[in-house]
Amino acid sequence: MSTAHRFRDTLKVVAADIAHGFVQITHNGFALVGLAVMFLAITLTLQPEVRLAGQAQLFGWLQEQQDSFSGLVAGDEAERVAALHPKDLPKPQAAVATWLSRKYNVAPEPLAALVAEAFAAGPRTKIDPLLIMAVMAVESGFNPYAQSPMGAQGLMQVMTQVHGDKYRRYGGNFAAFDPLSNMRVGIKVLQECIARAGGAEAGLRLYVGAGNLEDDGGYPGRVLAEHARLQAVFAGKAVPVFSPPAEAKPVVLQDPSATATPVPGRSSMDI
Repeated sequence: MSTAHRFRDTLKVVAADIAHGFVQITHNGFALVGLAVMFLAITLTLQPEVRLAGQAQLFGWLQEQQDSFSGLVAGDEAERVAALHPKDLPKPQAAVATWLSRKYNVAPEPLAALVAEAFAAGPRTKIDPLLIMAVMAVESGFNPYAQSPMGAQGLMQVMTQVHGDKYRRYGGNFAAFDPLSNMRVGIKVLQECIARAGGAEAGLRLYVGAGNLEDDGGYPGRVLAEHARLQAVFAGKAVPVFSPPAEAKPVVLQDPSATATPVPGRSSMDI
């Protein structure tokens, strides 16, 4: 047998050994995966608290993925609706947009889009949409380019440098001056503050940065008073644009059946 033939036969043997070893490793790998899955299933079955924790973690991960996907969709200029005619909103929401437009001297169409956004976010975040609008009213008077000496920016006066991570999905920190992006980030911050504080009024104190201060500057009272006026407008009552301070009332989420009314050209936002 020539040297070439012996070399070829040797290569065949080596290749066969490698293939056999790969099959064995792959088989053992699948076996280990199967054992791991079986062990996990037994553990979750025997320990309900572990199962519940796993479910919560999985749900949180899925929610993050949905938020990320929604953020990508929200950033599509073809899908964005920055203005709506108030007549396209349900009557109570249209009344709120019109009243705010008159009071703050801003165009009703962009305000209608903000109202629709608030009512889309309310049921998911468990925040009264009218409270969201009240925060914007007190924070910026609906000026999307407002900036405080401390660096709070946009409609909801979010501290961009503190919450820059929340703007990444919208393209970066300059999104603070985009009305809908600022609103979505602001709602997320407000939701976190209310959850940490355990209530709307205490959450508002955290939102304005007065959680550990004795004097909150009357900020929660101003927001809740504006919220009370918006509640009256939403209920169909005649509320003067320049009205005396209203009595602050408890914040109650609107009936989801009333807040979830679809609006042409709108999609739900996830924060």
